[in-house]
Amino acid sequence: MDINKLLAEEFKLRQEQIDNTIALFDDGKTIPFVARYRKEATGSLDDQILREIFDRMTYLRNLEKRKEEIINLIDEQGKLTDEIKASIEKAITLVEAEDIYRPFKPKRKTRASVAREKGLEPLAVFIMKQEKSGEPEKIAEGFVDEEKGVNNVEEALAGACDIIAEDISDDAELRKDLRTYFMKHGIISSKAADENAESVYENYYDFSEPLAKVANHRILAMDRGEKEGFIKVSVTSPDETPLAMCVNKYSKNQSKCGELVAVAADDSYKRLIFPSIEREIRSFFTENAAEQAIKVFAENLRQLLLQPPIKNTVTLGLDPGFRTGCKVAVVDHTGKVLYTDVVHISMGSAGLIAREKEKLKKIIISQNVNTIAIGNGTASRESEEIVAQILKEITQKVSYMVVSEAGASVYSASKLAAEEFPDYDVSLRSAVSIARRLQDPLAELVKIEPKAIGVGQYQHDMPKARMNEALGGVVEACVNSVGVDLNTSSHSLLSYVAGVNSAIAKNIVAYREENGEFTDRKQLLKVPKLGKKAYEQCAGFLRVRNGKNPLDNTAVHPESYESAMKLIEECGFSIADVASGKTTGIKETASKIGINEISKKLGIGVPTLNDIVSELQKPGRDLRDELPPPLMRSGDIMEIGDLKEGMEMMGTVRNVIDFGAFVDIGVHEDGLVHISQICNRFIKHPLEAVKVGEVVKVRVLSVDVKKKRIALTMKLDK
Repeated sequence: MDINKLLAEEFKLRQEQIDNTIALFDDGKTIPFVARYRKEATGSLDDQILREIFDRMTYLRNLEKRKEEIINLIDEQGKLTDEIKASIEKAITLVEAEDIYRPFKPKRKTRASVAREKGLEPLAVFIMKQEKSGEPEKIAEGFVDEEKGVNNVEEALAGACDIIAEDISDDAELRKDLRTYFMKHGIISSKAADENAESVYENYYDFSEPLAKVANHRILAMDRGEKEGFIKVSVTSPDETPLAMCVNKYSKNQSKCGELVAVAADDSYKRLIFPSIEREIRSFFTENAAEQAIKVFAENLRQLLLQPPIKNTVTLGLDPGFRTGCKVAVVDHTGKVLYTDVVHISMGSAGLIAREKEKLKKIIISQNVNTIAIGNGTASRESEEIVAQILKEITQKVSYMVVSEAGASVYSASKLAAEEFPDYDVSLRSAVSIARRLQDPLAELVKIEPKAIGVGQYQHDMPKARMNEALGGVVEACVNSVGVDLNTSSHSLLSYVAGVNSAIAKNIVAYREENGEFTDRKQLLKVPKLGKKAYEQCAGFLRVRNGKNPLDNTAVHPESYESAMKLIEECGFSIADVASGKTTGIKETASKIGINEISKKLGIGVPTLNDIVSELQKPGRDLRDELPPPLMRSGDIMEIGDLKEGMEMMGTVRNVIDFGAFVDIGVHEDGLVHISQICNRFIKHPLEAVKVGEVVKVRVLSVDVKKKRIALTMKLDK
């Protein structure tokens, strides 16, 4: 198999693009580096496509390796023929290759292997010939041998049929045809394990749908319901076609031998083939559904991590609680903790709450708080009410936002949090995390295991390795697309920079603490274990603000500094202009001169030149600053009971799933915008039209106060 050629065909890319991309991967180049700094080689493929190519390349290489192993294993048995070898080499999936290997695979003790030990294989061979004049009973008499455990003709024939049934079940072509049939015509059904049991799976107590149409989230729901013991799931055929496919392929006539073969084929299908095919089909659909769920989770995570930071504000983080009170942490614009305390504003006598409210008010005023981040967990509603009251009573301009505290408790109890805040207890660390995730979501959320962040669906049911790989790739892509401040970032954030692992990240922080702030990127080469290869990968993603070279505060890679300097000069600017931010007109100037002309003169590709121009246009820019700001609140709050059908309001998308999006409209319970209510055009998935963190206008369709369910629509044209 020519893997590169196959990849070019599958991804519909030029062969040169694939060949160059694979060569870069094989040379140890990271995906963020290739996406950003090797655009000429890849044809400007983005990080998501590059990751898909890398994953597919890895699968195909593993497939080739396994095919070689199978060929060698069959050859060792002395059974390898040119035909078998050719069919293995043609296999394009792991399942196909394993099907071919099945007859040669060492088996545990089976009915067929026992029959073979009794010497019944020649009888099976005779029956399979299906000679019209053949008398299987008479032939079977010659195989009756009590010492071997064959006591009569019936046992001899049954043993021979067991051998035939196993041989039929090992037919790779038949299995492939049956698998294809079930994919097209199969039905997935679920029944209640106990019809009287109450559960969230009641929709699946008597459910049936064609496999070809079943939604991925239904597959995952049924899998979980079965795992928890509420339902039983099965795959069935709408008719007897699969059984007929087995019988008709092997039973050639109505002779006595033909009838025995038909019986063996029937047994093979029901006892051996179908249970195996059902497992494979369900596994296939589960893997597909899981992959789709991981993609949705990854996209949601990408949007969440790239939420605009709230810059240059003093932020108060409030981790709500009843009995233990609400934990308070005030942090400055850099995230440094200024003040911590506990206020009891959500539970107790009216007098206590009034006193604690005054205490919180004084903290807000004395610490010059600009923004408040309230965790959305227990007692969030009560805490938000008090905060809203306080903001009406003070002249200081303060706004607040209820933020997801998913993962805050995971972080606060982690070794990392203990190292960062050894003097604080777990609850105060959580309050700090809540404040910081409003200030800079990316910098704070990278400290938390991605699947604990709480966007997506069924994340705890996903294959752990695949989930971690996909989400880790998203975090890596986001961190590198934004860039990292070399002098202020934690080792958690630094460890996601291309070419930097956890050990090197810790060494960067240690070097910074011992030698003071970095003044240029070249100093990175003095960091232990950070060699030239790692430097090439990471340098462009690390920023040095107010350093010796203004280019160190941009995404221009050091390898392009010479070209950047020539460009600056060509456009009539100086390096001092870059430092003072006076190069905002460089894009217009470069366009007038001609990008292609400058590209030839400098000897660099147009994609790289355009990237350099964009960086010099806004030196030190943060791509997140160009996104709409998050929705902050400062006034009245509502309860779910205050909502009325037809009310319109602004909200923030908190989660996007296969069948819709959940929107925070400020009533503690998120409302659901079903996929059919997102927009007027047809969409296959909500992500085509909406994303996490987006501020949207919605209208209330219905409210169920008892079940705490809110139905919303984004179709506002009545």
